[in-house]
Amino acid sequence: MTMSPFPAGYRASGVLLHVTSLPSPYGIGDVGPAAVAWVDRLHDAGQCWWQALPLGPTGYGDSPYQSLSSFAGNPLLISPDWLIEDELARPADCAGGAFSPTSVDFDAVTRFKYALLETAWRNFRAGARSDLRADFEHFAQEQAHWLDDYALFRALKARYDGASYLDWPDDLIRRMPAALDAARRELASQVDRVRFVQFVLFRQGARLKNHARARGVRLIDR
Repeated sequence: MTMSPFPAGYRASGVLLHVTSLPSPYGIGDVGPAAVAWVDRLHDAGQCWWQALPLGPTGYGDSPYQSLSSFAGNPLLISPDWLIEDELARPADCAGGAFSPTSVDFDAVTRFKYALLETAWRNFRAGARSDLRADFEHFAQEQAHWLDDYALFRALKARYDGASYLDWPDDLIRRMPAALDAARRELASQVDRVRFVQFVLFRQGARLKNHARARGVRLIDR
């Protein structure tokens, strides 16, 4: 017998809105301050649910229902403002972008966000926010059941210029242990960068979820 998660007679309402549709000076909505403000608006309007749709990584502008992973999040949703607040980036690193206020240019946004995340990764490796090192290592260990393979997949996909894995060398397609071990050694830095980006996104996402919970708003990301 399946028990309902809601009490008898429960009724509530909410709004469906993908995170990318939130306003942002950085060309695409993210999980940062604008998402917090949106949660506050939902609370003030008496709404209890925010259906944000899938938040997984996609190709350039692909549907959120065509995610590359069931577990990973989309790096484009990382908040530059919170990267600055966390001292992993500087305001100057985010300056100079000219983005449309009414539509998302995925090519331009992807170039900007990935360059910014590369800067944050370099800063982290150089010692910025060393107090987060233990949290990062804990995250990598706790999520290893999906994160290790996903990080290697993304590193390999970058190596082969975004080509489908079916066009990669045969020993990688067949997941031959020797080929995978060699790829992990050769792409170790790139693999760690993917892990770091997911750590940042999950950390920011947890901050948003905690705020929503405190405001009585529940999130649906499917």
